[in-house]
Amino acid sequence: MKIFYKTRATAIGGRSGRTALDDGSLALDLALPGSGKSGANPEQLFALGFAACFDNALPVAAKQLKLEPTATKTSVEVGIGQTDAGGYALDIDLYVEVRGLSEGDALKLVEATHRVCPYSNATRGNVDVRLHTSVAA
Repeated sequence: MKIFYKTRATAIGGRSGRTALDDGSLALDLALPGSGKSGANPEQLFALGFAACFDNALPVAAKQLKLEPTATKTSVEVGIGQTDAGGYALDIDLYVEVRGLSEGDALKLVEATHRVCPYSNATRGNVDVRLHTSVAA
C-alpha cells in the first residue's frame, strides 16, 4: 500500500487525561461520559473523524458512479458496549443525507462510499455499522 499521509497522536491519562497531535495542531482534554468533567471522549473523536472521512469519500464514489449529488451531509453515532466475552466493542450508525439524486441512486452512492471510505474499510468485519440514507429536496 502506498501511504499518502500519516499522523501521530499521544494520550496521557487515558479516558480522563489529555490527548494531542504530536505536531501541536490539536490537543484535547478527555473525560469519561457522565463524569461531569469537561472534555471529549474517544467515541466522540472517532465519530468526528468517521463523519468527515465518509462525507469526503462521497464525491469520490459519486465520480466513479457518474452521479452528481448537489450536496451531502454525514452524521455518525458511535456507541461503546461490552461484548459477551468481556471485551469492549464499538457500535456505529451512519446517517447520510443526499440532495439532488433519486432514492435509488442515493442508496447506490452511500453503499459505494462505504466500500471506498478508509474508516468503513477499517471497521468492516470488526464493528456493527448500519447505513441510513435519506434524500433531501
